Amino acid sequence: MIKDEAARISAVFQAAGAEPVEAAILQPADVLLDLYGEDIRGRAYVTNDPVQGEMMLRPDFTVPVVQMHMQSHADPARYTYAGPVFRKQDEDPRRAREYTQVGFEVFDGQNPAAADAEVFATVKAALADAPVRAATGDIGLLKAAVAGLQTTEARKAALMRHIWRPKRFKSLLDRFGGRIAAPAKRLALLGASDPFADAGPEVGVRSRGEVQQRIDALRADAAAAPISNEEISVIESILNLSETAPHILSALYDIAVDMPAIDAAVKTYEARLDAMAKRGVDVDALAFEGSYGRTSLEYYDGFVFGFYGVKDNRPVATGGRYDALTQVLGDGRAVPAVGAVIRPDLLLEVR
Repeated sequence: MIKDEAARISAVFQAAGAEPVEAAILQPADVLLDLYGEDIRGRAYVTNDPVQGEMMLRPDFTVPVVQMHMQSHADPARYTYAGPVFRKQDEDPRRAREYTQVGFEVFDGQNPAAADAEVFATVKAALADAPVRAATGDIGLLKAAVAGLQTTEARKAALMRHIWRPKRFKSLLDRFGGRIAAPAKRLALLGASDPFADAGPEVGVRSRGEVQQRIDALRADAAAAPISNEEISVIESILNLSETAPHILSALYDIAVDMPAIDAAVKTYEARLDAMAKRGVDVDALAFEGSYGRTSLEYYDGFVFGFYGVKDNRPVATGGRYDALTQVLGDGRAVPAVGAVIRPDLLLEVR
């Protein structure tokens, strides 16, 4: 039944112009580790090949499909794929460790707002009459707000790096805003004339020079002025947004008065809503959450969305925009891209 449902969904994507592609189940671990850091080890099955080195069972299709596309230089392009992916489930033994994904990826930079709407509407059509609710968000709004902060580049880089880790992001924002005091041990370290006095022999992989660089960075941060309460309030206002699309748009224009740096992202959001409406999406009833998508894989950097079972909230389909990923995998050459995956097993269950 799952295979039949996957074939039906794939046919919908092919009818929308997508070319069927495949990807190897074993993927080089170094690429995924470079993208996501060591965090990915906790979610992926890792093995060693005597020739290829460290490998991972495919955690998703997006990375290999992007690599294939960046080598092909096709523009525009649409792809679909279907097959198993593998994820460790340490916290909940009931969750599947191997399941099927059917995906739809669009690489088209002519009109990103229209491409976002195309993927959302096509996925919605593939779900047919399933009892699901839609959720949307926009990581691009938060990234624009962070980029517009009146603070050091190092602080902005740290916040950008932890956008997908909500607790860490909030902790950093509170620290940079002076809302929480620095730990006493850190203050003692930074106040010492010679931090290495009585430190003992060098241990670990970091050199003395690298440790000194980290201490210098902490001292520079301690000397920087705190982020203003007004700017922190803007960030919090974006994260706390939770309403239907028309109300969100009005609120965003109000927020942009205090944070002009998000103006372009707000206009992109408005253009996307217009494109969705042209494709028959009821944007007046479309839900938006400012914090949505921040616990997904870290390559989403713009529009994010999902469809969930009405009764059990199962994530039947998820997707979003990942322009920055194409730049990383394309050796600096970026191609606007947006895509989504559907889990046919969960779609059958919610029906």
